Amino acid sequence: MPYEPPTHTVERSLRATTGAKVVAGVDEVGRGAWAGPVTVCAAVTGLRRPPEGLTDSKLLTVKRRNVLAEQLATWVTSYALGHASPEEIDSLGMTAALRLAACRALEALPVRPDAVILDGKHDYLGAPWRVRTVIKGDQSCVAVAAASVIAKVQRDKMMAELGADHADFGFAANAGYPSPVHKAALELRGPTPYHRLSWAYLDALPQWRHLKKVRSWANEGVPEIEGQLGFDF
Repeated sequence: MPYEPPTHTVERSLRATTGAKVVAGVDEVGRGAWAGPVTVCAAVTGLRRPPEGLTDSKLLTVKRRNVLAEQLATWVTSYALGHASPEEIDSLGMTAALRLAACRALEALPVRPDAVILDGKHDYLGAPWRVRTVIKGDQSCVAVAAASVIAKVQRDKMMAELGADHADFGFAANAGYPSPVHKAALELRGPTPYHRLSWAYLDALPQWRHLKKVRSWANEGVPEIEGQLGFDF
């Protein structure tokens, strides 16, 4: 399906209106998974022409995504990954866990960004970061698209490695997301050490429901930015 290639329009706007010199694109992967971390990539690309075919990682085949990730690793000015573990997600909730992972990624860059382009409509970063949110930024903004591809490929590799001792769960294929194989393994064996134990899928597992963790919110006025997936998928 044809799609418009991403551009530097938002980055140029940030540079012109805020004086920012270093602009990072930020995207996440793993938000809706049952297992594994949520992973955030921060990528700085400058204003150079990107590799051919760059777009949102979800629009790419696995083969094309892996090829692009290799190209991007040396094409970007810099990039860094940040993760929030299943335990941190269970304790903090997804919104705070995303902020934690994003801050880890941004702070790991060799140069601190002057501004951040964040995919989506919710600013889960906040101060002290100067943030521009862009809906479908992973399709329209070069730096965010680059971050999208790198984050997806790196987390998929991580999940395949974590799943080596839990072959029944199919982590190499589903990356910890809901799937029939994943569901069947959960019903039979229960959650692994890599599962999020505050997630709604446990409500449908009577024999494992006692493992579910209930978060005590530090600030009940802060809503989650995305619901959880149960077994009805």
